[in-house]
Amino acid sequence: MTSRRRFLAQTATLAAGMVASPAVGFASDGTTTFRATDTASLCGEWLFRTDEKNVGIRQEWFQTENPLGDWHKVTVPHTWQVDSRFADYRGVAWYRRVFDASEQWAGSVVRIEFEAVLHTATVWVNGHSAGEHVRKGYTAFTLDISRLLHLGRRNTIAVCVDNSFDQHMLPRGRQSDWAHDGGIFRPVQLLVTPQTFVEQVDVEALPDLTTGNARLAIAAHCRNASSGLFAGRASFRVVDDASGLEVLAAPDAATLSIPPGATETLTLHATLPKAKLWSFDHPNLYRLEFSIADPREAHSVATTFGVRKFEVKDGKVFLNGEPVRLMGVERMAGSNPEFGMAELDDWIVHDHNDLKDLNCAFTRVHWPQDRRVLDYCDRHGILMQSEVPAWGPQTFDGMSAEPDANILQNGLEQLREMIARDRNHPSIVVWGLCNEIGGQNPPAYQFARQMLAEAKKLDPNRLCAYASDSLRETPERDVAGLTDIIETNEYFGTWYPGTAQSLTQHLDDLHRTFPGKPIVVSEYGYCACTPDRPEDDTRRVEILQTHTAAIRSSEFVAGAIFFCYNDYRTHVGDRGVGALQQRVHGVVDLFGHHKPSYDVLRAESSPILSLAIDNRGNNFHVQVKTRGDFPRYTLKSYRLRAIFYGEGDIPVEQQEVELPEIAPGGQASIEITFRQANAPLHIEFDVLRPTRFSACSLRWKPPS
Repeated sequence: MTSRRRFLAQTATLAAGMVASPAVGFASDGTTTFRATDTASLCGEWLFRTDEKNVGIRQEWFQTENPLGDWHKVTVPHTWQVDSRFADYRGVAWYRRVFDASEQWAGSVVRIEFEAVLHTATVWVNGHSAGEHVRKGYTAFTLDISRLLHLGRRNTIAVCVDNSFDQHMLPRGRQSDWAHDGGIFRPVQLLVTPQTFVEQVDVEALPDLTTGNARLAIAAHCRNASSGLFAGRASFRVVDDASGLEVLAAPDAATLSIPPGATETLTLHATLPKAKLWSFDHPNLYRLEFSIADPREAHSVATTFGVRKFEVKDGKVFLNGEPVRLMGVERMAGSNPEFGMAELDDWIVHDHNDLKDLNCAFTRVHWPQDRRVLDYCDRHGILMQSEVPAWGPQTFDGMSAEPDANILQNGLEQLREMIARDRNHPSIVVWGLCNEIGGQNPPAYQFARQMLAEAKKLDPNRLCAYASDSLRETPERDVAGLTDIIETNEYFGTWYPGTAQSLTQHLDDLHRTFPGKPIVVSEYGYCACTPDRPEDDTRRVEILQTHTAAIRSSEFVAGAIFFCYNDYRTHVGDRGVGALQQRVHGVVDLFGHHKPSYDVLRAESSPILSLAIDNRGNNFHVQVKTRGDFPRYTLKSYRLRAIFYGEGDIPVEQQEVELPEIAPGGQASIEITFRQANAPLHIEFDVLRPTRFSACSLRWKPPS
């Protein structure tokens, strides 16, 4: 194992974005105890069966006394698409389990939260309808099941799931080039709260780069499920997530009155002094603990957030006031055939550790991601564009000047649910509206335009974009011109004719058409997806190197995302069968094994241009040079680590020194002296980011 891989054994905390805060045993009147949201996981063993003839509802499979002979055990999160018996099955299936409901829940609100079910879920508790979530396969939903529970007894939950290809939702029909995995494929839990509770807290934290303070806007959505008026007060405090120290407190922030059965939103503003900024190299987090209380009861929740400013000015992208040019790679979730979209914690960490090792500073995803993914990106530093799963120009087939009402409504609903759940994540810097929809086609244009307007209404300070593949001709007609960033998916030399020189011309054309806007290459790469393009990693390397060079030479390009990290499972794949049906597109295979192109992508994405080593005995002079073109950003708090390998190829000494701040195109010289008397077999040098991930590695051997 090389030294740059060694640190990747670290694990990540994979907590939800909104988490239960600890109970606080005090209140302003000295009698109220603040109560956090109690959670009870419903992950684990469930019963499962398919329903090929769609008779389950008519035969009342949701009833507690329904016989269980045809059901078998599975573990939720679960998708049936990785089971060889059901890998090609698209349709209706059922899940069922029992759980205990504590008598202590009397007088509480009990909700069940599904983080995602693809794509339609109908839920029953103890044989009674609890609700449904229709044609939205990647967003979370919550149902109040208080009235259906038998407290102090066993309870039964049944879920009917449908993953049929559907023409009235997004992705429309078969328009999804990824794993269309049916099932309860993300975690499920019960949420137990007082009858008046904080349902959600939105935090916007924008830094004042002049003073160093941050302006906080806190919107608390509070629900009163009781039959009486709630008349109380709200309080909050902000804690530095790393140290646990309180940095801001408002013990008596506001009064709050909520009529019975109503939901009210309380908006508060505050200043966070001398805020630590969040970025991909410095992912500093804060935790907001927000509480409401009246003389009868109190509730407290917590959410993490970061202070950062990602903006467009003068045709460039700025992160916390610095103009940056960012590089990254996209990961297609659900691609390991052992568990598909029902990903394990360890696998999420594995893949994203790889992304960090690949120097991924900025990525995009084709659909809203698992909370555990977003929490990793928050805590370890990856900027992300999260996207509504609207893909392909065929999405708007058969439509006239306007998109069909049901498609537009479904897109807006998915956008609203994505933003509502994920807006506090500092890693998300761009809302993606759609992908490759044919943005000059009138109904596609109008769809994206209305999605953009809704996103700006809901979250006006985040950037919005759409990944276009229709900008090669008459780009001025494309709906991409309305968005904050011009994003182009380019496959010159693969999906369409051309070379890296064609890319240069294409980028110049876009810059002339949209001179005031930064350009992001939202996809580029090599896919062995047609008979005339067999898998050839040397060709992938060639595309990667030549196209990245073209991007480097175009200074108005603010970012580029290589597609993609992994070969990925998809129902439109041309390789493999069953759970291994795939497209071969990545620098790793389905099981995460690295191809030679992996190391090339790591080097191309590094902000380090070169490491030069000069030695006299065991004293080493190291010169670190950074890229001045692409990727481009200042190195702050980086370190140089050197490990001395002696006889028997054993590491016997390690030295580590802090690098000075290095601007793009700059350099620094470092001296390292080892105490060893003998010469090394080799030295492993690593430039370490502040997050301890390696940005560049070099193995030095003495001249023979």
